[in-house]
Amino acid sequence: MSKISTSFSCGSHVVYPAHGVGRIKSIETQEVAGHSLKMFVISFEKDRMTLRLPVAKANTSGLRPVSSSKELAKAIHALKGRARVRRNMWSRRAQEYETKINSGNPVSLAEVVRELYRTASQPEQSYSERQVYQNALIRLAGEIAAVESIDPEHAVQKVETILAAA
Repeated sequence: MSKISTSFSCGSHVVYPAHGVGRIKSIETQEVAGHSLKMFVISFEKDRMTLRLPVAKANTSGLRPVSSSKELAKAIHALKGRARVRRNMWSRRAQEYETKINSGNPVSLAEVVRELYRTASQPEQSYSERQVYQNALIRLAGEIAAVESIDPEHAVQKVETILAAA
């Protein structure tokens, strides 16, 4: 068994790259195809979803503890940076953004949020751009909320305040 998978315990927050921040509800043993498997039962409140992940697959699935305050500070710093003007097609950019979002990396999430953020004076976003922005914002805010022990709505406000000030 790997070091990382044993460091998770019931009640701790974790990040699963494809779904964001969840909480380990239990660690249980299940019978699957005649084999006994130890599983993490992870609850994702915002999606009203429960994920059962074999403990042995925790590392390869990308499951990780929530970021430290230091790692989160890097993401906040990325939010304050300058958005790059990108001229390539939206479909290609959207693909790159989705890859960054699904990486679960808070700095990558912050970059997507920063690049897609629009002030009232800027041109309107397409529906697709707003969806990608919201997805990245909710994932980043979820991790901030877990690290700082605040509710996700306050974390979203915090991120948008930082963006507006940048």
